[in-house]
Amino acid sequence: MRILVIAVACITLTGCMTTGETVSFKASNPQQQALMRDGQPALVSRQKNSLVLVRPASRQLQANGRPVFVIGINNLGRQPIDFRVAQVEATQHVAGSDFEMKIVTYEMLVQEEKNRQVAAALLTGVAAGANAYSASRAGYGTYTTPNGRTGTFYSPTAAAIAQGNAAAQNDAMIAATVETGQRNMVALEQSVIKDNTLMPGEWYGGQLHVAPPTDQGDGGPKTYTIILSVGSDRHVIDISQARPGA
Repeated sequence: MRILVIAVACITLTGCMTTGETVSFKASNPQQQALMRDGQPALVSRQKNSLVLVRPASRQLQANGRPVFVIGINNLGRQPIDFRVAQVEATQHVAGSDFEMKIVTYEMLVQEEKNRQVAAALLTGVAAGANAYSASRAGYGTYTTPNGRTGTFYSPTAAAIAQGNAAAQNDAMIAATVETGQRNMVALEQSVIKDNTLMPGEWYGGQLHVAPPTDQGDGGPKTYTIILSVGSDRHVIDISQARPGA
């Protein structure tokens, strides 16, 4: 059930991208195997006490965007083992040098969503205010008589109708803004990987968000490594990210 929820949330958070970049995995030791799962590249890494599955969260990653991977972890041992997001490492390799890639944690993503909701609320408030002002002026009008005389009039009925419509529109905008924010928070809670203690035989997984790798400007692939520590096991995941066909 959790894997199904993760899959749905991946679609919600990352969207369907028609252009972008794809990733490939390279097995870095005999305990790893690069393979395809449902048409997507994936990697299986096995260590003494744990098994890790990694695949991209979407078929294409947004160019210059954050890579998002779905991670599955299985405790193969007889004792509980800990997974800590703070122990995940990501490093980009550029011309013989290594550069840290920040791991974007669940808490960071929640704060970003809260900031987005504040901005959305401000924009909704501005739009609602404009609606209300426009409705307040709706009852006023001008007229011209056949002999050329002009004047102004006020229609309480027209004003009441306009204000009622504006109130309904404002309520709908505010409700949609709140609903979107709540839906995004639920998606983050259900999908993003967090600290977890795995009991013997237990599976755990979720999305891992990583800061974008630096574009080198030559059109070549971006290579980086993600190290996942599960208990005392270290799973080294080598990744290449490039435009399709590059």
